[in-house]
Amino acid sequence: MNITRAVRKQKKKKGNWFRVTLLIIFFMLAGSGLYFYNVYSDVASAVDKMNNPISREVSEKREEKIEVQEKDPISILMVGVDEREGDNGRTDSMLVITVNPETKTTKILSIPRDTRTQLIDKTKTKKDRIDKINHAYAFGGIEMSIDTVENFLNIPIDYYIEVNMQGFKDIVDAVGGIDVDNQYAFELDGVTLEEGPQHLDGIEALSYARMRKEDPRGDIGRGERQREVISKIIDKGKSLSTLTNYTDILDALENNIKTNLTLNEIIRMQSSY
Repeated sequence: MNITRAVRKQKKKKGNWFRVTLLIIFFMLAGSGLYFYNVYSDVASAVDKMNNPISREVSEKREEKIEVQEKDPISILMVGVDEREGDNGRTDSMLVITVNPETKTTKILSIPRDTRTQLIDKTKTKKDRIDKINHAYAFGGIEMSIDTVENFLNIPIDYYIEVNMQGFKDIVDAVGGIDVDNQYAFELDGVTLEEGPQHLDGIEALSYARMRKEDPRGDIGRGERQREVISKIIDKGKSLSTLTNYTDILDALENNIKTNLTLNEIIRMQSSY
């Protein structure tokens, strides 16, 4: 009789522990679901603020519109804009990013800002001229920059990402800074960087990406550092540690970036590419 009661009591305890465990799991899942819903809502709001469509839907160098869900190769023009009071600003940096999901490659090409080429103005073709490629933005904004780069490289540009260079430092700070191995000691805009490995905050990273006079390779060396900085930011941004301060990252992005990418396209790229 005592044995039977002991067995029943043990079973009851196991049942209670099982129910408690299920309750804990339920609340953990519910809490996680609410957290990720809030993250998605914040991301959607940030991308909506960054979204800035251009007048065309398909590049003239495309036979038909690309389909992200079909894993079509894409090209993205990324420009860093040096905004100045009283004018439209100029592109301090121009990079073309090509993504090919079939070959599983992403390539970044830097275009030196002093490259002389024909500037293409689709609205006033008679105003086409030979000039520095970074002047295209000053004359016709991002759309003239896209048209000029397409003509210069003879490739379609499907999307663009425009970054305010002054706000660029906020993006670096939001991901906790980046680690680089500086090849040349230099001083620029009050920032002094020694040669060798070091951790850079936003202001230092901006100077690191802009310096060219102390680099014997000039624009080529600067372009290499710009590609390095972008890669380092992406590596930091996709780490799990950034989830704890994702709101700071979103604030930095939405205040300093414009793009014609939509949230759906970004999600499809992330999952398919």
